[in-house]
Amino acid sequence: MNLLLLTPDDFIDDTTVRLDCRRFKHIQEVHRAQVGDSLKVGLLDGNMGSGEIIRLGDSSLELTVSLESSPPPALPLTVLLALPRPKMLKRCLQHLTALGVKKIVLMNSYRVEKSFWQSPWLGDEKIHEQLLLGLEQARDTVLPEVILEKRFKPFVEDRLPEMVKGKKALIAHPVGGKECPRQLAEPAVLAIGPEGGFIPYEVTKLQEAGFEAINLGPRILRVETAVTALVSKLYD
Repeated sequence: MNLLLLTPDDFIDDTTVRLDCRRFKHIQEVHRAQVGDSLKVGLLDGNMGSGEIIRLGDSSLELTVSLESSPPPALPLTVLLALPRPKMLKRCLQHLTALGVKKIVLMNSYRVEKSFWQSPWLGDEKIHEQLLLGLEQARDTVLPEVILEKRFKPFVEDRLPEMVKGKKALIAHPVGGKECPRQLAEPAVLAIGPEGGFIPYEVTKLQEAGFEAINLGPRILRVETAVTALVSKLYD
């Protein structure tokens, strides 16, 4: 935990917060913090700063906090991610959040197993948990928006055109396409398929919506690896 995330409910007055449960245990067991120690803190969807521990009990602690700095800038990138298997989904959400992506669309694809959509990890609380972990890792406070699109064709035909308007639209595809561009200076929408890639029909539908295919070279990567590599290349 590189940043202690706070919510308005944590405040007991304008500058003092009281923490228990997971965050308290982490500070106690990992940071081994003591009264007087200073920690990096941030208000969820707000500013960042520092907090000084003023009381440390058996089950909770209190800090005085000062929140004077803005969170790091977001990437001008929307990621369309074909829903991966649950274990990989957790890592992808954390990685995308840590990299600064603020809009993530989990979409259906022919190669996405139907059972994936029944996973408890798609519940609001579970997704929220992974996003928080990504924010804590990267020292950021602004939660990404996560949208679930369970039907490929209606999404691509009816809602995607508005989403890509005025943006560069790219499909990460392991076969064909041009080399992944670097250091984009414009907003983009990036579509990343499932393991095995989008099927030809899906590639065609995305191209009809204005997307162009790109690749990362001859190596076939796991989705979680491709996610990090693509975002890093586009906005390094």
